[in-house]
Amino acid sequence: MKLMLRGLIVYAAVIFAVRIMGKRQIGELQPGELVVTIILSEVAAIPLEDEGIPILPSLALVFLFAALELLSSHLSMTVRGYRTMLQGHSVLVIKDGKIQQKNLKQIRFSADDLLEALRLKDVFNIADVSYAYVETNGAISVQLKNAQRPPTASELDLKTQGDSIPCLVICDGKTVEREFALCGMTQEKLDKELKKRGLKQEDILLMTADSSGNIYCAVKERKK
Repeated sequence: MKLMLRGLIVYAAVIFAVRIMGKRQIGELQPGELVVTIILSEVAAIPLEDEGIPILPSLALVFLFAALELLSSHLSMTVRGYRTMLQGHSVLVIKDGKIQQKNLKQIRFSADDLLEALRLKDVFNIADVSYAYVETNGAISVQLKNAQRPPTASELDLKTQGDSIPCLVICDGKTVEREFALCGMTQEKLDKELKKRGLKQEDILLMTADSSGNIYCAVKERKK
């Protein structure tokens, strides 16, 4: 029971620390952030391995490393030299369809690594690439040559509706009122939409709406 309580406390502390450090996927972590994440997991495990070890020093270390990461992030935003020292800089690996081999060697990227990264961007022909950079987090950014880029609506002279992002209004049978303002939704409008479809709120798995009046609705599957 004591171990379970310690585990719950450590779990809550680590979740809180990671939460205040910001939201990033593992593949988007900068080197410093990855190091802090690994250290946090190690420090958090110490009081769980031995019940005789006090839990407070480990919790203090968790919040110390979280505070150091926040300080480091602030310095990265305000001091350019510090950001470059800590994270490095983007490296040009393709220019006008030609691989920059010297730069590839500099970042220890093999030709296979480059091809795989391009395929993940739906690019299969290096000759189609105008510029490609390997960013500081290891991801690749690609700009295709003009002839290979998909045409935009403005280039095709197409009329489009105003920009609008769908917002979540019902999730698993419950309304999400915090997003109502994004799409001009109100409870009254929502009730009308449900009545028009002959549905109850609890019948909805997912409903989104945008400011243009477009609504997507997914109804829960009935149990057989």
